[in-house]
Amino acid sequence: MSISIRNISKNFGHFAALNDVSLDIPTGELTALLGPSGCGKTTLLRIIAGMEVPDTGSIHFHGEDTTRTHARERQVGFVFQHYALFRHMTVFENVAFGLRVRPRSTRPSETQIQEKVHQLLKLVQLDWLANRYPSQLSGGQRQRIALARALAVEPKVLLLDEPFGALDARVRKELRRWLRRLHDEIHVTSVFVTHDQEEALEVADRIVVLNQGRIEQVGTPEEVYDRPATKFVYQFLGDVSLFHGRVHNGRGSISDFEIDIGADRNLIADNAQFFVRPHEIELVRDHNGKGGIEVRIRDVRRVGGNVRVELDRLDGQGAIESELTRERYAELGLDKGQIAFARPRNPRVFLDTHDYQI
Repeated sequence: MSISIRNISKNFGHFAALNDVSLDIPTGELTALLGPSGCGKTTLLRIIAGMEVPDTGSIHFHGEDTTRTHARERQVGFVFQHYALFRHMTVFENVAFGLRVRPRSTRPSETQIQEKVHQLLKLVQLDWLANRYPSQLSGGQRQRIALARALAVEPKVLLLDEPFGALDARVRKELRRWLRRLHDEIHVTSVFVTHDQEEALEVADRIVVLNQGRIEQVGTPEEVYDRPATKFVYQFLGDVSLFHGRVHNGRGSISDFEIDIGADRNLIADNAQFFVRPHEIELVRDHNGKGGIEVRIRDVRRVGGNVRVELDRLDGQGAIESELTRERYAELGLDKGQIAFARPRNPRVFLDTHDYQI
């Protein structure tokens, strides 16, 4: 089931939640709506589900206009952040609920319901909990049951609103990998909302980055991370250090350090912004005539197999962060308070005047 979103706008009083949003979601794709709180991602999800009506624009499911179609008739499965399970029902009855409340003409037989529910519980790997109640389950188990319940009605579209937001970090990581494997099995068109960049990058086929009610960029995880279309996308997706400098004859200049940025040789600008990921900032003890930005090591933190080094620029232009392997950091022999030289590599360059992107 493909979804076409055309020129959707939605206001709540004077607040513009969505502003002329258009998007195509192909059949069978797992799409993430990613952005900060208040960017419009949940509003867009609720409009797709039929829980909100847009002020302008339209929603089409597989070419059919469903903008004014009631949520019950859209064949959508919805998974909420806080599970929304019926506490007085067993796991089995929670999953069976959507089947039992169907009109008599379309309601499966009891035997069919039994088979369908056990099949779904096996799919989410919780068939052994069929007779327990939600209060007897962990948070991760409850969310998987909520997903099984959404799938029971055989939705053409599966929508998930911050599905792992109420879980701790370890369970969240396990469940998002599980969701990716599950999607590869069932191939139902799915849209999930998240503000967690790592979650979107790991799970989604495509990411839609929203900001202030507008789409900033749509692309695969690799495209939005490696080739961000705007400054907002670069800063929102992962850690980044910002440098101010200039571009002259196709080369970037940060302080007295020059770097080839592959720009037009005729391009000249005195107001360039250089965005660099921490792992793309090389540290050396001595510049050896090759240049570098002089820094003082403020702090060192070991995170997993890497070392994050906080640096203060000695030219007074603020702080930056470098990420090195433990082996490389040990090889450099640096410690807090020492002087070193930072060399940015592969910067993304934007020019202030007309948001020109290199």
